[in-house]
Amino acid sequence: MTRIGFAGLGRMGRLMAANLIAAGFDVVVWNRTQQVAQDFALQYSVEYVSDPIDLANACDCIVTMLADDVSSQQVHYGDTGLFAGARAKTFVEMGTMSRDHILALAQGCRADMQVIDAPVSGATQAAAAGTLMVMLGASQQNGQAIAPILDAMASKVLYLGKIGNGAVMKLAVNSLIHGINQTFSEAMNMAGAAGIAPDLAYDVVQASAACAPMLTYRRPLYLNEAENDVTFTVSLARKDMQVMTDLARNLGVATPQADITLDQLKLAETAGYGARDMAAMLAFAKENSK
Repeated sequence: MTRIGFAGLGRMGRLMAANLIAAGFDVVVWNRTQQVAQDFALQYSVEYVSDPIDLANACDCIVTMLADDVSSQQVHYGDTGLFAGARAKTFVEMGTMSRDHILALAQGCRADMQVIDAPVSGATQAAAAGTLMVMLGASQQNGQAIAPILDAMASKVLYLGKIGNGAVMKLAVNSLIHGINQTFSEAMNMAGAAGIAPDLAYDVVQASAACAPMLTYRRPLYLNEAENDVTFTVSLARKDMQVMTDLARNLGVATPQADITLDQLKLAETAGYGARDMAAMLAFAKENSK
């Protein structure tokens, strides 16, 4: 049986790793904060390791769910990094990264290794249920070897032909999500200013042609952010939009709407909203409309 190493046990990663275990895979885990890995290993009766190289020495395939390019760089390279390991040959990158970073990983690994970008769409609810959507930077033929691994975490895999394309589409999707988040916040504040109760305004949005799936499953957060767990922070949203707009500029593509969304996220982060869920952009928009 393929032994899977999982690096990155954050809000999404720990749920995805749990689904791999539930599917019967032999899983070994690593996390930057070792106590998190220890606690997870104890809960699920699996092995944990102290350094990324130990993960790559113990496993055939490595799945990473890391926050950004910098953290990924630190985990893959160096004397104790994933690429220094002897056993693992396949590295499945499922976090939101820049295309340039994914291509650099593919070029920077040994000739007997392969890097596959496989970012996901779906919030923590989808991660828990194993119903994520994977944007795979590979052909269907090249992706078949890891199909059982992906099927344990996702209900849909879209094959995008070549490495880097997964990263591009993840940024495109997140740009839409954060744009919806911004305009929805403004729309709800306008309705509230006119005296319409938030839950009633939400009912109308959900019944309208404008309702995206995220507005349905994130309803509790929008209506009562303080009483719900954070699923995606304002700082992560800002990071996504920065990477997306940087890519667009490199490709010569104008993104005026995305630029506005990024500016608002930067302002919110500076104002102390960074660690709050991105639903807090509703409160930020209201505060800044006074």
